[in-house]
Amino acid sequence: MEKHRVQKLEQLKSYGVTPYVNTFKIPFSSKEIKEKYSDSDKNELLNAKYRFSIAGRVMSIREFGKAAFITIKDRTGDFQVYLKKGEISEEEYKVFKATDTGDFIGTSGFLFKTKTGELTLFAESYKILTKSLRDLPEKWHGLKDVEKRYRQRYTDLIVNEHVKDIFVTRSAVIKRIREFFNKRDFLEVETPMMQPIAGGATAKPFVTHHNALDMKLYLRIAPELYLKRLVIGGLEKVYEINRNFRNEGVSTRHNPEFTMIEWYMAYADYHDMMSLTEELINDVSANVLGKTTIEYNNETISLKRPWPRLTLEEAIEKYAHIDRKKLSDFESAKQTAQENSIKIDESWGKGKIVLEIFEELVEEKLIQPTFIIDYPKEVSPLSKSKADDPETTERFELFIAGFEMANGFNELNDPIDQKERFEKQVLAKDAGDEEAHLMDKDFLRALEYGLPPTAGEGLGIDRLIMLLTNSKSIREVILFPHMRPEDDYDE
Repeated sequence: MEKHRVQKLEQLKSYGVTPYVNTFKIPFSSKEIKEKYSDSDKNELLNAKYRFSIAGRVMSIREFGKAAFITIKDRTGDFQVYLKKGEISEEEYKVFKATDTGDFIGTSGFLFKTKTGELTLFAESYKILTKSLRDLPEKWHGLKDVEKRYRQRYTDLIVNEHVKDIFVTRSAVIKRIREFFNKRDFLEVETPMMQPIAGGATAKPFVTHHNALDMKLYLRIAPELYLKRLVIGGLEKVYEINRNFRNEGVSTRHNPEFTMIEWYMAYADYHDMMSLTEELINDVSANVLGKTTIEYNNETISLKRPWPRLTLEEAIEKYAHIDRKKLSDFESAKQTAQENSIKIDESWGKGKIVLEIFEELVEEKLIQPTFIIDYPKEVSPLSKSKADDPETTERFELFIAGFEMANGFNELNDPIDQKERFEKQVLAKDAGDEEAHLMDKDFLRALEYGLPPTAGEGLGIDRLIMLLTNSKSIREVILFPHMRPEDDYDE
């Protein structure tokens, strides 16, 4: 806290003023007042003397002798207040003189327009609502301050208007996604955040312990297996928007805690899911941003349908200029990886090597929306195999702006096949793969009751917001991203 502000706090108390009041009623926001009266004639305002009470944080004070213009900010924007000694009480004027930027004030008066035509409130009463004990930061510069912005999001929101706009957009996007699925007769559900088995994805989980039950629990890495249980139970079209937790590194595209939407639809296939995804993202962009052509990282991206659909091998051939014949068997795929300086693990099969080649050489080149389809069975433990090619699954991933946006597939509904795949995943985990899937016996039991032909998909909300707000880091679109602990606390 700042010494000069503490002195003013004590000064206010000496006047008998409460510097932290309980309430102050404001029937209208600054935006609502502006929308109604900004076009009003100056003389009309003077004659009518429309009176309002407004409140907000003081962003600037410009004093001119015994008068001042004060800019305050509420959740909807800025509003100007004109204050003049003699027009408010002596006690209120003393309170004003003890006011700093960052304080919250409440004031009442009538509307008028200045010589420059700005709608302004002429203060007839003045009250301090909250005394701020820290100076507002004026600007953020450099990497160190970027870190500070994320750590102290509250000050970031105060001084950087575009940051607030990002989160207003985020809220609008999530609202529109809900409307999209609700209109299509999907049921929104909630499934467990703490699970006895971490399933539904290949990722390293966070582990916790339930004392009363004396059992290990995992923060969920995905809701998939629970959502499919619901489809088995007869809820044929379900979706969930909620958090997932993965014990992985932090980067511009990864945060250990992130938001996804997953949805499942009986009697649909992965082609239906791709079409629905095109429709969803176009709908959200058109209704939230008012357009379907956007700018991201100096690239113009068109979201208009349809989007290309390429197999892994086709994408590698097109973007990495590698003949797909070199990916046809294990030895040639391994040699191709080595020729391109791609490190491979001895435990990998051909499918994993091909995927690694794609991720290293192709992924970042997929700027325009592109579906990559038909993934190897080896890297798709929950996906249904193609009828004419058992080692390839009916799975896709969506890439936009060089990173993965969504993952979907026809759901494996053969309990015997699923058990065999789980067993292979268990062997991989025993061999040291911390992201391999655990055996989920209850899910296998559920599958034995019968899962109808079903397709499902997960889409990263945070990454979608990055795309729609032209944000280069996932930390820009998460209000409180995970950070290393502070070395010290600035008192």
